[in-house]
Amino acid sequence: MNDAPRDPLVVFTPSGKRGRFPMGTPILTAARQLGVDLDSVCGGRGICSKCQITPMYGDFPKHGVTVTESALSPWNAVEERYKSKRGLIDGRRLGCQAAVQGDVVVDVPPESQVHKQVVRKRAEAREIVMDPATRLYYVEVVEPDMHNPRGDLERLMDALKHQWGLEGLTCDLRALQVLQPVLREGKWQITVAIHFGHRRSTGRIIHAWPGFHEGSIYGIAVDVGSTTIACHLCDLQSGDVLASSGLMNPQIRFGEDLMSRVSYSMMHPGGHREMTAAVREALNTLIGQVAEEAGVARELIVEGVLVGNPVMHHLLLGIDPVELGGAPFALATSDAITLWSAELDLRMHPGARLYILPCIAGHVGADAAAVALSESPHQQDELMLVVDVGTNAEILLGNRKHVLACSSPTGPAFEGAQISSGQRAAPGAIERVRIDPATREPRFRVIGCELWSNELGFAEAVGTGVTGICGSGIIEVIAEMRLAGIIDEDGAIGSAEAVGSERLIQEGRTWSYVLWDGRPEGGPLISVTQNDVRAIQLAKAALYAGARLLMDQMGVESVDRVVLAGAFGAHISPLHAMVLGMIPDCPLDKVSSAGNAAGTGSRIALLNSGARREIEAVVREIEKVETAVEPRFQEHFINAMAVPHKTAGFPNLETLVNLPAVRFEQGGGDEGARRRRRARG
Repeated sequence: MNDAPRDPLVVFTPSGKRGRFPMGTPILTAARQLGVDLDSVCGGRGICSKCQITPMYGDFPKHGVTVTESALSPWNAVEERYKSKRGLIDGRRLGCQAAVQGDVVVDVPPESQVHKQVVRKRAEAREIVMDPATRLYYVEVVEPDMHNPRGDLERLMDALKHQWGLEGLTCDLRALQVLQPVLREGKWQITVAIHFGHRRSTGRIIHAWPGFHEGSIYGIAVDVGSTTIACHLCDLQSGDVLASSGLMNPQIRFGEDLMSRVSYSMMHPGGHREMTAAVREALNTLIGQVAEEAGVARELIVEGVLVGNPVMHHLLLGIDPVELGGAPFALATSDAITLWSAELDLRMHPGARLYILPCIAGHVGADAAAVALSESPHQQDELMLVVDVGTNAEILLGNRKHVLACSSPTGPAFEGAQISSGQRAAPGAIERVRIDPATREPRFRVIGCELWSNELGFAEAVGTGVTGICGSGIIEVIAEMRLAGIIDEDGAIGSAEAVGSERLIQEGRTWSYVLWDGRPEGGPLISVTQNDVRAIQLAKAALYAGARLLMDQMGVESVDRVVLAGAFGAHISPLHAMVLGMIPDCPLDKVSSAGNAAGTGSRIALLNSGARREIEAVVREIEKVETAVEPRFQEHFINAMAVPHKTAGFPNLETLVNLPAVRFEQGGGDEGARRRRRARG
């Protein structure tokens, strides 16, 4: 019988992984051998502090062990030095310094995990698990001597192999050009940034620092929209968003919608090159803004993920989008693309890599793929409708069984364009509206002020004045006008006499509703005109018709959940969206806003390289429905021009609001209606 004592048992939580290790084994070594998710950049030298752990003492019947204070080696000088300089939470140890002396249970806190989760604000949204494509590694390199003629790079590769198990690496020329001075400055200690491709076995050294690099590396996640471009700067080690910025897409001067820009390219030789130069310069401006805000050097931005609809995708890449202007709407490529930042003239780290998500089809682009990655309809049991509201709306419908996608040309009205008093979301823009159904008097809130317009102190609080109405505001005011009986089912605005309000003013043969008259103080008159209502009707009808077409294809009459996404998706009131008829009827508590889901999807792909492989596989399974060639789209579009809809039932909405049964004739208000009735009589 073998009575030799067994090696101590080491149990890791929360993973539950366990194993027996010889006395004196560092906890970090035990974690690596068991595949425990415990971070380290310095390779166990007590420099980086990434491997913090919390030993747990007492009885653990579940694990069959009792842990005493002597289960780990004593607190040492390395840990004391780190705690005195940077601080270490009481009770924590460094995994590379604490060695096994007996049975022990070790907890790995979230911030010490390599694949840590980045918490998202919306409870129903997926977490982002940290697994960036570019990582830092600290190594100690053997010095050259007369008897070992191998080059510095080869000895660096040896160190990465033996200290980190990394093989098959290559090195960018730029990194090689600085390698020798960096090694000597760091006294043969060096930190390198390595970018890994889809296969973890292939990696490239893109940058090097002497000694241990105290800082981090960064990446950008960018959503190139038709109207606006949004950019987020992220820490590639913590996952934190350090800065965000956005600006109007300068391509607007070539055309407000996608087809206008395609037409510009068709009509002007070299026009696509002008638009490409404009969007790339805008991206450089944004990169500079987020870098300055975060106090980060551009050269430390080593990675980027970009998404956009197919036209934006092609123009960003310098591809003429002319083929997207007509059937069969052929893409130059639908696959994901990895590029050097210099290939798009972007000013960041010269060796930075850019990843562009795959496109789904000719009019459903990488932005829709990013929305799918963010909202994950392919992982849901419920039938989910995701509507990315924008100049060109992308719509996804599906669950874990099947996902459909289409695009619908809504135009820029939802974003405040083509609206008489419309403006982008900025201080002074009306964003919330309520209308009293009895008096037809409005009250509203503007961006930058918490007070409603009928509250004491509003005029003093609105320092910039009331300047216009943004996308969420125009949606709410037209829905409120329907609820108050100011417009009828067909979208016609009633006259002052028919509605019973002096806020209705006549403009030619139609009427407008005055929301705010700032003229006495030198401000603007902000009203909702009949043309404004028509512009929103056209946009929302296109949106609804696209959703209805997918429902037809899926063979369903209703959906379980609706998610509103887009640049101002988080600001859209679900109730008002349903009153307007932007979305199909659904229980209101099942309608949620996702904000800029395309931007979130690009951030997921930036921080988790596995998500890139996931979305590439998902995109191949999504079925594209082409609205341009589907005969039922026009039928759905016509019926959806009504507010909320001409034929579809809205039973959930009817339990929440009462839609007045009013009817106004266009072209002269109620007087015109009476003249027509007399003429028919």
